[in-house]
Amino acid sequence: MAKAKAKRIFTYVFLSIVAFVSIFPFFWMLVSSTNASVDVTKGRLLPGSFFLDNFNKLLEQTNLVQALGNSAIVSVISTILALLIGSLAGYGFEVYRTKSRDIVFNILLLSMMIPFAALMVPLYRMFATISGFAPFIGINTMAAVILPTITTAFLIFFFRQNTKMFPKEMLEAGRIDGLSEIGIFLKIYMPTMKTTYAAAAIITFMSSWNNYLWPLVVLQTPDQQTIPLLISNLGSSYSPDYGVIMTAIVIATLPTALVFFIMQKHFVAGMVGSVK
Repeated sequence: MAKAKAKRIFTYVFLSIVAFVSIFPFFWMLVSSTNASVDVTKGRLLPGSFFLDNFNKLLEQTNLVQALGNSAIVSVISTILALLIGSLAGYGFEVYRTKSRDIVFNILLLSMMIPFAALMVPLYRMFATISGFAPFIGINTMAAVILPTITTAFLIFFFRQNTKMFPKEMLEAGRIDGLSEIGIFLKIYMPTMKTTYAAAAIITFMSSWNNYLWPLVVLQTPDQQTIPLLISNLGSSYSPDYGVIMTAIVIATLPTALVFFIMQKHFVAGMVGSVK
């Protein structure tokens, strides 16, 4: 009994330490957003009364609303298109069997091994060329940020793996009832795989919302900047106001946190491959 009790105590202590280490950065961010810059640099860990001052400075010094709007446009459109294309591809790879299917899929998976930094120069040159005859999807447009993110090998792989557990009898029943292949996908597959879509939506939205490197390269004017670029600009000033920076980070964190907490049950079910 004593050994079991000691083991339980050690487990709780260990988990408490891990939880503290995980939560502390978020706690420090919230506390710092309520303090002046000098208090943040001193490492103050108690809430202050400067949140409204920091928020007002943020509104005065930056185009916060416009940056949030740009990030929202990019993230929502990217998520919708990525889910549609990724699920169509994953569904097709699993349902339709051809001799070259696995070869193409393996080549697609190999593309995940290429770091995005290696693709930036070719992508930039491609969009720079497109700007000459289609400026609405060229450099310094939201389209240039969105298009490279709507087809990812990870999402295709994710949907294919979850489609393996999709009841194939439902496909046959739909075909017997006279539904077209698109009708089966829209009316049977998509409603049945809603937990998979929820998990993929959270992952894609968070990735798109926090995307920094590619927007930094392709967006060239302040009116097009997204929220990560705005925060980066605040931190790169000659004398950064850390209270304002932390306030901006808190505001930037809220949408992703809200999306996750609303859809967390579906996220867990989707990640373990549940089909309902």
